[in-house]
Amino acid sequence: MNPRHVAIVGATGAVGQELLDVLARRAFPVASLRLLASPRSAGKRLRFAGEEISVEPLGADSFRGMDLAIFSAGGGTAKEWAPRAVADGAVVVDNSSAFRLEPGVPLVIPEINAAAAKDHQGILANPNCTTAVALMALAPLHRAFGLKRVFASSYQAVSGTGAKAIEELRRQVSDLAAGRPATAEVYPHQIAFNVLPHVDVFGENGYTREEMKFLHEGRKILGHPGLRASMTCVRVPVFRAHAVALSAEFEREPDLAEARDVLAKFPGLRINDDPARNAYPMPLRCAGQDDCEVGRLRRDLALENGLALWVCGDQLLKGAALNAVQIAELL
Repeated sequence: MNPRHVAIVGATGAVGQELLDVLARRAFPVASLRLLASPRSAGKRLRFAGEEISVEPLGADSFRGMDLAIFSAGGGTAKEWAPRAVADGAVVVDNSSAFRLEPGVPLVIPEINAAAAKDHQGILANPNCTTAVALMALAPLHRAFGLKRVFASSYQAVSGTGAKAIEELRRQVSDLAAGRPATAEVYPHQIAFNVLPHVDVFGENGYTREEMKFLHEGRKILGHPGLRASMTCVRVPVFRAHAVALSAEFEREPDLAEARDVLAKFPGLRINDDPARNAYPMPLRCAGQDDCEVGRLRRDLALENGLALWVCGDQLLKGAALNAVQIAELL
């Protein structure tokens, strides 16, 4: 791969800083690196491959001479600036939801649908983090048995909301341990020692946007427009790594041994499933790891031709930064 001139939009955010680490440790061929953020972050210095690079404000000339622009700065910023980056000759990989369901924009998890990346028109989209983690386990099972429908519940870490949510959880735990009342600013209720069945905003059908992303993005990534899915997304007092409980029904009866085999062979996924030894995926184990983990695999007692399973992955990596760099590697 020839060296690329790379811009990162949202470089000072949690995902932006993970992008720097992933690019370095995967030895992505960076000819030059331009770090972009809002004016209030301009002048900050971030380390990459042993050097310090100054953050620049996002502006009209930001993408001149760039081959690749990775966006992790929210949908509004992406909608405004991604087309400008393409017009200046860069290929865009966007982490926001702005373009995911747009016709002509590939929505890519490289282990699942790498071929889709070839059909881009300048912009490629990264999936929702919870969708990415769940599909890493569902995709190989779909190929083997034919996925019909899914019932799911997510257990999502506060880092999915951002740095302020991490600080809020830390502060609330400290306050409660000291006998002080906990105050909530980021979330509508206390998150410490609590769970909130509320991720993103509620729609008219009673589902949140996060829950609907799983359905719509899952259909596009799997190439399965008839997929039916019902998810409840829950925020939990965990700092990093999302987990998802899945009950999936298939076209043909899944054999447990065959299911384990296809999961074990799927790239980017590890089986951790030995209940006798209390071995199963957990956020503490998956945080900071590139691979997702799957466990608690068993026949579902409520569904015909069903499997129940539990999958966990670092949403800042496979759900964001790592997946974005993997897409760039495909290009």
